[in-house]
Amino acid sequence: MNDILQNDTYLIGNFPYNISSQIIFKLIEHKDQVLGLAGMFQKEVAERLVAKKGSKTYGILSVLLNAYFDSEYCFTVEPDVFNPPPKVKSGVIKCIRKKDFSIPCNEALFKDVVKTAFNQRRKTLRNALHKFNIKETDEFAKLRAEQLSVEDFIKLTQFIENKR
Repeated sequence: MNDILQNDTYLIGNFPYNISSQIIFKLIEHKDQVLGLAGMFQKEVAERLVAKKGSKTYGILSVLLNAYFDSEYCFTVEPDVFNPPPKVKSGVIKCIRKKDFSIPCNEALFKDVVKTAFNQRRKTLRNALHKFNIKETDEFAKLRAEQLSVEDFIKLTQFIENKR
């Protein structure tokens, strides 16, 4: 994929619903080469991608995408505009890479923290992130993953880095 992408690339398309998550993970992986994305996804996926903290749809992809891109839900596309019509609605989103798209922590650890926190989203972070030795007295210990903003996840990752 690196051979195809250049530093002024935009991804634009009607993305297959069954591989939407993998497309977003690739976008994040190649964030230094992609300026933005405009795409149509299954409506639920589109809503999940742009979700903010506190939302039921907020998750791993929301945090990882929005750490590097400013994302926005544009509009819904009804099934009857397609032939044959799908059984689901579609949603169009746009994502523009942030001017400073680097994050002030170890990116691999950040991704691991986010994924681990959301893999047990009903648990408090102290329990969900037990492999990182979060103590009950630590700042984020009593919160759940969906209560943290992208900036909070960065702070949490920095905290874990400093403990090592």
